[in-house]
Amino acid sequence: MDIHLMDSTCLTWASSISSTAPIMNSMKFLKHSHNNTAPNPLFPLRVEFMKRGLKPLSSGIQKDCNKDLSRILRTEAAIKGVENKGKSWKHRQLWPKAVLEALDEAIKGCRWQAALKIFALLRKQHWYEPRCQTYTKILMMLGKCRKPEVAGQIFEIMLSEGLRPTIDVYTALVGAYGLSGSLHQAFRTVEDMKSVIDCEPDIYTYTILIRSCAKLQRFDLIDHVLSEISYLGIECNNVTYNIIIDGYGKAGMFEDMENTLADMVESGNCQPDVFTMNSIIGAYGKGRKFDKMETWYDEFHLMGVKADLKTFNMMIKSYGKAGMYEKMQSVMDFMQRRYFSPTIVTYNTVIDVFGKAGEIEKMDKHFNRMKHLGVKPNTVTYCSLVNAYGKAGFIDKVDSIMRHVENSDVVLDTPFFNSVISAYGQAGDLEKMDELFLAMKERNCEPDSITFACLMQAYNAHGMTEAAKRLENVMLTDNGSFDIGAGPSSNGLILQ
Repeated sequence: MDIHLMDSTCLTWASSISSTAPIMNSMKFLKHSHNNTAPNPLFPLRVEFMKRGLKPLSSGIQKDCNKDLSRILRTEAAIKGVENKGKSWKHRQLWPKAVLEALDEAIKGCRWQAALKIFALLRKQHWYEPRCQTYTKILMMLGKCRKPEVAGQIFEIMLSEGLRPTIDVYTALVGAYGLSGSLHQAFRTVEDMKSVIDCEPDIYTYTILIRSCAKLQRFDLIDHVLSEISYLGIECNNVTYNIIIDGYGKAGMFEDMENTLADMVESGNCQPDVFTMNSIIGAYGKGRKFDKMETWYDEFHLMGVKADLKTFNMMIKSYGKAGMYEKMQSVMDFMQRRYFSPTIVTYNTVIDVFGKAGEIEKMDKHFNRMKHLGVKPNTVTYCSLVNAYGKAGFIDKVDSIMRHVENSDVVLDTPFFNSVISAYGQAGDLEKMDELFLAMKERNCEPDSITFACLMQAYNAHGMTEAAKRLENVMLTDNGSFDIGAGPSSNGLILQ
């Protein structure tokens, strides 16, 4: 999408300010790097549940706490209000605070389209002065949103305003390209930096370049970057080493991972920290090399590196996936002795482990304990429970979870709907499955490939091949964009 297509005035780009609000620079960014009587139009606006006394999902299923809801509404109102003012004849005389705050909120929420519309409006104000800090924030947001082409356009617009790019601007642009997979453009941007006076790439620029390479497992390029860093006399920091160690660990390259750790220690300037520890513990745990995982746990302890909740959660997950329940429990007991309170992540991990193993009683025990201790279940918890119950054929328990969800303030997402659709499909309750698919659309949860796979599997399993073919045709012809309206029927969803 070209920027000018978003707003007819977007590229009038008059000379005019950027935000005076606090700016997150690239250095900080690097360091702290989802009725039966109705005629059958496909997907009606209301969905009523016909069985087991369930109330419509549309009531009470996505309550937010008052504080969060108030914040969300204020943010939405601020952004929408500024966008609407842009259509007024007074749009060149807006109050600075309203425009800058709306832009800041849109950037923080990674709402890149709204942010660019507001930025275009900002540039029309008579009090506007272009600033590199604003462009840095926008480029960083576009990197998070994986919009490298738009980032390139924004950079060109910045140049057209006569601004000279700073190291932070270039580093944000490197991140926008690199983290989106455009490594060639990321490296080219680093070369461009070298030709700008007082704008040579620093360790933060190279670190985000290394992070991009590690994400794509281009370790050959990492070696090239490290050689250049060494030649320039730039010293790596903890973040740089941790990114490389984590990249090797996730790729299962254990020897390279340990060699990098050795380089980190030998550098004399960087010492392993809890992030280093978690990368190595997580890598060996994922690879089921438990002896190495335990050995390194002890080694880090001797180095004075203290484990955190993430460390224990990863060990619990690793032991659990391997069926080593006694060791998993021992870690939990150790946490209790050391006054580490289990979090939602801890309980979700244990519930998921027992659920996938078919240990329903143990899963229920931990779920009940979780509630008793006041740890609030979330959509991940409910997904694990529904998946386990569906696989075990306990559809009555799935009904119970649906009632739990209805009376909670959990915000549902696509994975949750996929789980319940699959569970009812496996149980042969196609009527309920269809209703949940309707409710999914009503809740603005976009179906994905897993949703369609669950629907098609259920239809095929119950001899409804015609419905499955129609669903497949919709997916192929509309790329997943469909207009559905169907009540429960003997023919499944009527796809038009």
